[in-house]
Amino acid sequence: MTKLLENYVAGRWQAGSGKGTTLHNPVTGEALVRIDNQAIDLAEGFAFAREQGGKALREMTYQQRGQMLADVVAVLRGNRDAYYDISTANSGTVKNDSAVDIEGGIFTLSYYAKLGAKLGDKPYLMDGEASLLGQDSSFQSQHILTPRRGVALFINAFNFPAWGLWEKAAPALLSGIPVIVKPASPTAWLTQQMVNDVVSAGVIPEGALSVICGSSAGLLDQLQTADVLSFTGSADTAEKIRSHPAVTRHSVRVNIEADSINSALLLPDEEADSEAFTLLVKEAVREMTVKSGQKCTAIRRIFVHKEHYAALAKAISKKLANIRVGNPQDETVRMGSLVSCQQYDAICTGLEQLKTCTEVLYDGNQHPFQDVDNTVASCLAPTLLGTEQPEHADLVHNMEVFGPVATLIAYQDMPHAVSMIRQGQGSLVTSLYGSDPVNLAQTASELADSNGRVHVISPEVGSLHTGHGNVMPQSLHGGPGRAGGGEELGGLRALNFYHQRSAIQASSAVLENL
Repeated sequence: MTKLLENYVAGRWQAGSGKGTTLHNPVTGEALVRIDNQAIDLAEGFAFAREQGGKALREMTYQQRGQMLADVVAVLRGNRDAYYDISTANSGTVKNDSAVDIEGGIFTLSYYAKLGAKLGDKPYLMDGEASLLGQDSSFQSQHILTPRRGVALFINAFNFPAWGLWEKAAPALLSGIPVIVKPASPTAWLTQQMVNDVVSAGVIPEGALSVICGSSAGLLDQLQTADVLSFTGSADTAEKIRSHPAVTRHSVRVNIEADSINSALLLPDEEADSEAFTLLVKEAVREMTVKSGQKCTAIRRIFVHKEHYAALAKAISKKLANIRVGNPQDETVRMGSLVSCQQYDAICTGLEQLKTCTEVLYDGNQHPFQDVDNTVASCLAPTLLGTEQPEHADLVHNMEVFGPVATLIAYQDMPHAVSMIRQGQGSLVTSLYGSDPVNLAQTASELADSNGRVHVISPEVGSLHTGHGNVMPQSLHGGPGRAGGGEELGGLRALNFYHQRSAIQASSAVLENL
């Protein structure tokens, strides 16, 4: 029988008492490990995190917690080879795609470790300057941010088992809030192993970091008023979370990242031989293929002026034809598999639906996969769809196929393009491609209200930009509407979610002693 991964709860490792769920290699079908949390005492675990982990973290200064994050980074770096092996086996990713997850998580931790070193040794953070409450300075109001006295529960998605943990945990732990993470079951192994290594190294207080693998049943029932909840996943699950009594009755603070139909837009004055055109081709292909398109920030819609529709379709298809799909153990393979056969089935179903209102411009599945058994492997090659009549293709603005699929859409003019981007009902990111700084700035500001991030790529940053789908800790991650309405990262802004903002109204003498 496969190894059972234990849960770290209430300061000790605990095995579930049930049959559990087996995790598989999505390329070979091999059984890898099992996860289970049946009969784990959740109430004990949450109480221990609040009372032991929270107390220990709050007794540390921001600087000390920043050093703690730096120590976690050292532990992870010392074990990174094992993480790559787990990622390849459990997620079916090639090495470069595993790096997006693993190195991205470590980089984010390092970033917040450095921020912590600058935050000082007070038990709270100052929020802005003092404001006069009268005609002179004798009575004023000063806002401060104090750590919440609860626990941070993370219910994470399957596509980023490493980064998804640390991009949330870094600002939470720096804020002094203990973390309980429930990773998505299909890829929980990497999350569990990272927590195991950090706990074993003894670099964090007991109760500061817990991991629960398996069912999410009962987790939300443990939440109390001072706790916070961060969820990444489907809009359907997000709706259930928002209606849970912990949220509706106890006002538990919630951050949600849900579905997002992200866009890329080529400005109409860019010809097929322009540098901006070439940059869009490169980025579209990268976003369709990195992690097999299983990224919440991946490009799903590509907007191009109707005069350049055929040229862009040809250029993207030509580049996609060079992508070798198959077993990630083969060094010639550029794109591995989806994470599971369930994801494979879901994407195939969605793809067939999109085909009812689009044309197939490129289908990589016509080519053989490298070193895989097609009856077992969850491999799916890139597919580029397209429509020159978007008025008859509402589905492309309303359904996200979470895999290596994108739709090329012809627009008439800029107002037409902007209106269609808005039909996505709120996105994590839209990227713009062009060379006119005035038009790029105007379009970026016009689209900002419906996007968490607008990524502007012009020739002068062609080799410098961080990528349409790459989430950097310095910038906000989240988006309005369909994208969930949440906010993560964004530098120090990420700490706001884990703090309570309060106004201290007092004399100048009192405020000077804060």
